[in-house]
Amino acid sequence: MGSVLEVVLRVGFVQAASTKDLEPGKMMGVEVGGKAVFIANVGGKFYAMGNRCTHAGCMLSDGTLRGENVTCSCHSSVFDVKTGNVVRGPAKKPELAFQVKIEGDQILVNV
Repeated sequence: MGSVLEVVLRVGFVQAASTKDLEPGKMMGVEVGGKAVFIANVGGKFYAMGNRCTHAGCMLSDGTLRGENVTCSCHSSVFDVKTGNVVRGPAKKPELAFQVKIEGDQILVNV
């Protein structure tokens, strides 16, 4: 059995999607633990953050993914999918980034 710390860390991760559903360069929006979550596959590595633009609440998964950045479809705010940081406004507040873990073909997100 793992340490207490390992058990605590595993509790926060929730199955969000399958790697089979998200090819490199693609993104999707899912609900995890009651939260709107944006997941992106950037070069075979998966990232997750909040799915609502901090400027006007639009769904980032409706936007455009270019490399490591997602552009909101409403007012063109750009966020770094790795960190949730604002690359270009009008948004000023970053998105909350979530830890991602892959187990088999499952994408797990710590919300």
